[in-house]
Amino acid sequence: MNIDDIKNICFELPYVTEDIKWGNDLVFMVGGKMFCVVGLNQSPTSASFKVTEEEFDEMANRLYFKPAPYVAKYKWVLIEDISKMRPNEWQHYLQQSHALVKAKLAPKIKKQLGIDL
Repeated sequence: MNIDDIKNICFELPYVTEDIKWGNDLVFMVGGKMFCVVGLNQSPTSASFKVTEEEFDEMANRLYFKPAPYVAKYKWVLIEDISKMRPNEWQHYLQQSHALVKAKLAPKIKKQLGIDL
């Protein structure tokens, strides 16, 4: 997996936008809320995403993973090397992170995007 692979998965999901934040992070958002952050200009490339509350402890203790700095309390994990996760896992976790964040959007944002309330 590389950044372009992650980008392709993210843009298959509805309502996704991207931005560069903090000078060196590629951020994928739904309704202006982050669901995936990929570190740019680093080797190996790391990424963070939201997981379910039930998965958090297991994922945060998995090889190559740890709680994501600053956002672990919101059940975000950091993978230290994006190549250490299989494409089907990326597909699953990015779809899930997108869905978790989208579900928490304010009703006004959902209405603007045309998301069923």
